[in-house]
Amino acid sequence: MIPYTPPKPAEYIPIVDLAGTLDDRKARAAAAWEIHKAARDTGFFYVKNHGIDQALVDRAFTESQRFFELPVEQKLKVALKNWPCLRGYDPLLAQQLDDGAPQDLKESFYVARDLGPDHPHVKAGLPNHGPNQWPDFLPGFRDGIETYYLGILDLGRHLMRLLALSLQLDETYFDDAFRQPAATLRLLRYPPQPKDAAANQLGAGAHTDYGAITLLAQDACGGLEVENAAGDWVFAEPIPGTFVVNLGDMVARWTNDIYHSNMHRVYNTRASRDRYSMALFFNPDFYTQVACVPTCLPESGQPNYPACTAGEHVAELIRRSYAQSVAPHPHRQGARVRA
Repeated sequence: MIPYTPPKPAEYIPIVDLAGTLDDRKARAAAAWEIHKAARDTGFFYVKNHGIDQALVDRAFTESQRFFELPVEQKLKVALKNWPCLRGYDPLLAQQLDDGAPQDLKESFYVARDLGPDHPHVKAGLPNHGPNQWPDFLPGFRDGIETYYLGILDLGRHLMRLLALSLQLDETYFDDAFRQPAATLRLLRYPPQPKDAAANQLGAGAHTDYGAITLLAQDACGGLEVENAAGDWVFAEPIPGTFVVNLGDMVARWTNDIYHSNMHRVYNTRASRDRYSMALFFNPDFYTQVACVPTCLPESGQPNYPACTAGEHVAELIRRSYAQSVAPHPHRQGARVRA
């Protein structure tokens, strides 16, 4: 368990401007350099001028709030635990991200690629591949969330191209890995921190993400806290029109720990306001080979991690992170653990 201490005001979490990066090579190079610097420090940065229509984001937040305002018994009609793959509603206190701490004070709803029974990954029985579970009793929800999900996938692919450039690789280096990404969107509601909360019980306990990159839209409530390279916790204040981007453990594996997958957590200090956020966990296809990229190989030629598939990487972290058999989540539980 990581004992909670109040964070400091952020000294610096960079904002990467994506204006012009779709069609201007110099703009892409400039953005890639900013990503490189951020990736070696906190592993966190904001992006602005990202091309996602704010109306799309606002509608998704509206639909998310409509869902979470429903009575619990209605939300449980689409409970994740009753679905064959990781889709649907996860209630309060269902997850424990910081090993040894109390359960997290949040509820969520999971959406991913909607795969039918004839898809090869479903036929092969790959974990967490299959159809979405939609609350059909809430008209408009599916359209608003699905439209947002499909739109933000393009931003994820664009950021992976910039990440490749930041590593002095061809910008298409990761393209094949993300043609059919294992991307999960998690809608989240954090109630106000209760006065009688248990010691070290937070909205989301301290953790790293175990995939590639996470794209987070957060409302104006705030509450996201990030550990910087010095080991200090700092606020990641909401900035209108931006997404927060953080790197996961898979990027640390690709880069031989040159790029950071840093701890973060959520603490909703607002006394009478829920916090809403939407996190896209943008991960490569299950069969993608994850091995140290050529520009990050040490002189010895022996990287810190053996090559594996993206699916094996995730499965190993789930195995090591959960003490009992539960439905795996796109975060991994507990402190930083490397496969």
